Amino acid sequence: MNIKSTWLLYLCAMMLFILTLPCEAVFVSPPKDPMPFIEEIFPQATHIGEKQRISNDESAPFAWVVYQDKNVLGYAFETNDIAKIPAYSGEPVNMLVAIDPQGNYLGVKVLEHHEPIILTGIPESKLWEFTDQYTGLHVSDRLKVGGSSSDNIVNIDGLSGATVTVMVMNDAVTKSAKKIAARLNIIDLEALNRLPMATIKHDVYQPASWQALTGDGSIRRLYLSREAIDEAFVGTEAEHIDAAAPEQKSAMFAELYYAQANIPHIGINLLGESEYQWLMAQLAPGEHAFIVLGNGYSFKGSGYVRGGIFDRIQLLQNGDTISFHDLDHFRVTDIYATGAPKFKEMSIFIARAHDEFNPGADWQLELLVRRQMGAIDSTFTSFKGDYHTLDKYVSRPAMPEPEAELSLTQQVWQDKQVEVIILLFLMLLLGATLIFQDILVRHPTFLHNFRHIFLIVVVVFIGWSWGGQLSVVNVFTFLQALMSDFSWDLFLLDPVIFILWCAAAVTIMMFGRAVYCGWLCPFGALQELLNVFARYVKLPQIEPPFAVHERLWAIKYLILLALFGMSLDSMAVAEQMAEVEPFKTTFLLKFDRQWPFVLYAVSLLVINLFNRKFFCRYLCPLGAALSVGSNLRLFSWLKRRPECGQPCKTCAKECEIQAIHPDGSINMRECHYCLDCQVTYFNEQKCPPLKKLARKKNKFQEKEIPTVDVS
Repeated sequence: MNIKSTWLLYLCAMMLFILTLPCEAVFVSPPKDPMPFIEEIFPQATHIGEKQRISNDESAPFAWVVYQDKNVLGYAFETNDIAKIPAYSGEPVNMLVAIDPQGNYLGVKVLEHHEPIILTGIPESKLWEFTDQYTGLHVSDRLKVGGSSSDNIVNIDGLSGATVTVMVMNDAVTKSAKKIAARLNIIDLEALNRLPMATIKHDVYQPASWQALTGDGSIRRLYLSREAIDEAFVGTEAEHIDAAAPEQKSAMFAELYYAQANIPHIGINLLGESEYQWLMAQLAPGEHAFIVLGNGYSFKGSGYVRGGIFDRIQLLQNGDTISFHDLDHFRVTDIYATGAPKFKEMSIFIARAHDEFNPGADWQLELLVRRQMGAIDSTFTSFKGDYHTLDKYVSRPAMPEPEAELSLTQQVWQDKQVEVIILLFLMLLLGATLIFQDILVRHPTFLHNFRHIFLIVVVVFIGWSWGGQLSVVNVFTFLQALMSDFSWDLFLLDPVIFILWCAAAVTIMMFGRAVYCGWLCPFGALQELLNVFARYVKLPQIEPPFAVHERLWAIKYLILLALFGMSLDSMAVAEQMAEVEPFKTTFLLKFDRQWPFVLYAVSLLVINLFNRKFFCRYLCPLGAALSVGSNLRLFSWLKRRPECGQPCKTCAKECEIQAIHPDGSINMRECHYCLDCQVTYFNEQKCPPLKKLARKKNKFQEKEIPTVDVS
């Protein structure tokens, strides 16, 4: 009856797991063709260009350009072409992202992923709801998954059970979109690094000659020879028009001197005190004046007379162009600086406030030289002269330190800092328990209550609240990473899982598999607590004979080998078959999934009511993987006596997972380090060798002859 019942329970569990296998195929996510998604996002499109680089630069990203007739409706691109960021499975999530010419997101669609939680857990409709949140946002927005929105950050809702996955997806979407938008000049990434607005020092002035002003760079010179002009037009239709004869090549074509005239030291020395004060009276707040003096080719020309704009001269700063109109121009009649040469043209130009000229940033004077090829047709080329405002003339605010943008890993750890602190405290508490175990086992009531409270915390917080359930899939992912390009970033994406793996690695090295399976595994803790309740309400416990029990141990190792073999061929298949672990159903999805998975997980928990930790003992591939390193443990702190096994079998009978052999030895590959055997070991009321020793002491004390005092 006993053996038959056990085998019946086992076969039922295996049949339930087999029933779940057909469900796996439903959630396989093969790569999707992006073209139908592009057509869906751009219903008005009349033509979709080929996927190609968006510029001739070899480093330019690939994208599709979408047209309505000749108008560009937007751009579509794949994240894997631009920002290939590994997700939880170790593989990136490839998404199609579409933006309009203004940089607004039009749609985000998942093309391919290998995420186990989505393949066999969360329905893809939830994933689509997540990606739909990008529509209407702008590529320049700082987007963050979870948390609350602020002035600088736009919050988007996460996906319960797949937080790491969607954070990686968000990182890939935003990085890809910004790179595309920057290439298309939709956003100006360099503008973020522009100097803050400087102010002119109005108290800096002393008399200076023309030679002094040109010598220290206060006034700059742009000199062009006839030869330089001819070379600039080589290869154009105007190459031979007005070309200089060989003997004229070295002759001057144009000579310009230029400076910022509203700087007192420059303006007063060039214009004189009264003229300078008149000029300053003409300037509104935020406006600046520039003086240009020239000989040779006219920098003013005559076009401004007809069109009101100077078409031969302009200023350039930070990629922006400042043009001048006739109302921005004043003639200069005389130069007051001693030693100044004579000039054919002398003018002052005004940059208005809307030009946002920064007197502390470098700028350029650009001269356009035009050659006429007929009554209407002409071509031109340009020449630039640089200008750097001397430090003594302006006050430049310190360049603000850009707000450091946290990496995805740093962001995750910052968001999870409360969980990290609590988890580290639990690890320290567990470490202290193991170190002082010989003291604690002498207080069995306290130890049992402490252990049950600890297991409740593991189930409620580590399991259900934080999703901190390790899986054999993590083992395969680690092995795959070792065989390819290993990076810690992949494993640091989930702080809770990372800390638990570190704790598991340390405890395996020191004590073997036992500590994780007995203290830190949420599913193992849930089973143990349920079985404690079952024993409390007197449910019958079914235990097979030890000979059958030790053969059932082999099942989990066979499952591990099968899954490992599958992972070598296809990680996706191994992840699907790893559903033999009910962890995802129980903790990540909290039983909210297809009925075969729920039935399988619940059945294992029901079986556990009658057979303590049934799944851990016989089916768990993670436990099998962790036990591989048990023989390498450094310490063996579980004490035994020569009488253990022969003749005493108390601990072997009391071990609720049957990890103690009939000969009294503890199988550390199967032990869960519950410390019950150590409680018995030190208990003089339960341990037969101690009870025997206590009886001998009592008899000796009874036979001892009392000492008589004859004094």
